Amino acid sequence: MSVHNENIDRKKVTVTSFIKKKKHGEKIAMLTAYDYFTAKFLDRSGVDALLVGDSAAMVIHGEKSTLPVTMDVMVAHTRAVARGAEHALVIADMPFMSYQPSFEIAVTNAGRFLKESYAEAVKIEGGIEMAPTVKRIVECGIPVMGHIGHTPQSIHAFGGAKVKGRKEKSKKYLIESAKALEEAGAFSIVLELVQSDTAAKITKAVHIPTIGIGSGRECDGQVLVVNDILGLYDEFKPKFVRRYADLPPIIEKAAGDFIGDVKSGAYPGDDESFE
Repeated sequence: MSVHNENIDRKKVTVTSFIKKKKHGEKIAMLTAYDYFTAKFLDRSGVDALLVGDSAAMVIHGEKSTLPVTMDVMVAHTRAVARGAEHALVIADMPFMSYQPSFEIAVTNAGRFLKESYAEAVKIEGGIEMAPTVKRIVECGIPVMGHIGHTPQSIHAFGGAKVKGRKEKSKKYLIESAKALEEAGAFSIVLELVQSDTAAKITKAVHIPTIGIGSGRECDGQVLVVNDILGLYDEFKPKFVRRYADLPPIIEKAAGDFIGDVKSGAYPGDDESFE
């Protein structure tokens, strides 16, 4: 396993970079981030894009779903991430009801992410039905990443997280949605919990890159929640998550050692004191 941290010659990733990567057959690696320090470390690792996901509601704020997170909270998280990202493309997740009610609301909130938090693109959930909204936002000069398949903001309508694209009707809807989003001007599309063969068909059907999460290896790129790959979110572990580190025991040991040193009087010592 190698870590790409050669930042000297590394160029800034842009929305046009995404499309070029697909054209050249280069896989895209994306992770979520919610704060300055994590964003800085992930940027150094060589990640292509950082998604400030509305998953912050769950992994940062302890909510049961993504629905409660607000625009103000997302703007604050995005601003922190943007400060830490030098090379990666910063994409802000538009939270529930920040774009659904009207074009005006959608454009205003998308604009807030670019104006107030220095995001370089926004992500919107929804297929064909959201294509007109995507088009209007793009017309205002704001890059948009689409998101189809399992869309967490619609979890109550779906009755839970379920794999999409298994039946012919679902496959047809997803392929048509991907094409509609591309036509509307989206620069890429997240495919979440889409059956692998369907995700492969979608990837071939559009000229913009697909970013999979639980949608198989044929997507043009992959995204995971950073807390999941570090073992920091143990409420549940989806099948598609691969853990690359188990940080909780390390954190608990460090805190425990500190507590022990304080209790015993070993901390602070002479080296940590001012005489």
